[in-house]
Amino acid sequence: MKAIAPGKLILSGEHAAVYGRPALAMAIDRSAVSTIHAEPGNRVSIDLQDLNEKDSFTLRTLRDVKSRVFRNYQLFLQGDLGIREVLYKPIELFEYAFITVLDGLHLKLTDGLSIQTRSNIPIGCGMGSSAATILSTLRAVGHYFRVEFRPDWYYRYSMEVEKIQHGYPSGVDSFISLHGGCALFQNGAASSVPLPRSTLYLVNTGRPDTTTGECVQRVKQQFGEDTIWNDFEAVTLSMKEGFINRNDEVIRDAIRENHRLLTRLGVTPEPVQAFIREVEAQGGAAKTSGAGAVQGNQGGAVLVVADEPPVDLCKRHGYSMTALRGDPLGTRIIEE
Repeated sequence: MKAIAPGKLILSGEHAAVYGRPALAMAIDRSAVSTIHAEPGNRVSIDLQDLNEKDSFTLRTLRDVKSRVFRNYQLFLQGDLGIREVLYKPIELFEYAFITVLDGLHLKLTDGLSIQTRSNIPIGCGMGSSAATILSTLRAVGHYFRVEFRPDWYYRYSMEVEKIQHGYPSGVDSFISLHGGCALFQNGAASSVPLPRSTLYLVNTGRPDTTTGECVQRVKQQFGEDTIWNDFEAVTLSMKEGFINRNDEVIRDAIRENHRLLTRLGVTPEPVQAFIREVEAQGGAAKTSGAGAVQGNQGGAVLVVADEPPVDLCKRHGYSMTALRGDPLGTRIIEE
């Protein structure tokens, strides 16, 4: 059987959501797919096809990994370990996810299992690739064991796993990937917003040199008590009204102001700022979408709203570009 979970794009409010301020985000037509089936024996095989990582484990090994990873996360919270050091290798995140939901729902494994995951969501670019892959895995596991689909359960377990990857996740990635559509998200609650009708373009400026967790930590150190979050909230609410009223000019103004706020946080590398200046000079609007980067020249995903796709501009900067559509459905089973 197969489960699918979409990636996401934050339209406004990245970083601010960590401080209880609203974020506007939408599920997109890029997704992670997990396939699960029984196999002989008593081992759990996990195959991360995009990362070329594959291994198999006993339940005892998985529980040992969970204990070690949890201890490392506590050391991170105490400031004794960096977020990148919590996991030894990427596959451990999915080992942790599997055993967390298995034990959390008191499920019994009577056969071996094989789980394969693949994704067309760019990794490390602020598009929710880890949340989508985790949710597709959790949904596939839950359906395999015939567990009733309770979105609040999957959200909770996804957040437990996301903490291991990102340190202080806001919950936006998991919520949007789980439910789909477009929503204003604040403190774990969400209100639906119409999916954008404007054509949105996603520009990939390259994988950042820093992780989401590292960006969030740096911003927290420098701006945790700053009043800048009031400005983020005002911009996000303005953009929401622009979507509700189908007012493209309000949307573009909000995107431009959001970009300036993100630049103040120091998460938009200078080459990306130069690209955005050129987009604005042509009448468009653009901003990084996601955590950005606190060092290096690549900023991950950039959202562009423009009358025409910025093909030549992207070529000049060496960036790739694609048009985006929303995903209204969220995490779901696509094949029994």
